[in-house]
Amino acid sequence: MTAQFKALATHLLTATGAVFAMLAMLAAAEDKWDLMFLWLVVAFAVDGADGPLARRYKVKRYAPTFDGVLLDLIIDYLTYVFIPAFALFESGLMSGWTGWFAIIIITFASAMYFADTRMKTKDNSFSGFPGCWNMVVLVIFALEPNFWLTLVLVTVLSVGMFLPLKFIHPVRTQRWRAVSLPMAAAWTFFAGWAAWVDFHPESWAHWGLVVTSLYLLFAGIVQQIVPQRRASLT
Repeated sequence: MTAQFKALATHLLTATGAVFAMLAMLAAAEDKWDLMFLWLVVAFAVDGADGPLARRYKVKRYAPTFDGVLLDLIIDYLTYVFIPAFALFESGLMSGWTGWFAIIIITFASAMYFADTRMKTKDNSFSGFPGCWNMVVLVIFALEPNFWLTLVLVTVLSVGMFLPLKFIHPVRTQRWRAVSLPMAAAWTFFAGWAAWVDFHPESWAHWGLVVTSLYLLFAGIVQQIVPQRRASLT
């Protein structure tokens, strides 16, 4: 295969995320939350794979007609923000004014964050919570916390999008990547498992989601607190 074909195929892989987003939305419209999250987990897995492939096959050089970054952002907004916010509201987990508050603050703040040119740090992490509402809402579906706790979580994370807090990118942040990559893979596995059993309250997948989610949420902040040791001079 030519380099141009490999680069174009990578763009096409990224674009499949739009298809998975539509399938997830159709499931959500019928209140099939387990199926919706299964499609979102598939989209999440694709999103984790297409970035390394894009860099490996040099898409900017061999397929410059398509803007991979823009394509990725469009799909991410659908699968990370828009559909999860809809599910949080429509499911009734946040009812009344709290539901309206949640969907407004999630969609509005995330739109501004995705357009923020300062969202990436020098070590390829994220500056501020990166709008991974698909992960947050899936955990909320699994654990079903008190709606006041959910409201506080949504508010804190929305504000956290614009605070100078670091959140790791499991693939691109080099520091602790040997741990972060397996944690991200484990989160994907537990998320798929939880959705597959329709978020059964006794599923062990919930504990896996809690552990992996806490790591992915706080690892970057811990890295800010604990300075990285410089390689010793030889």
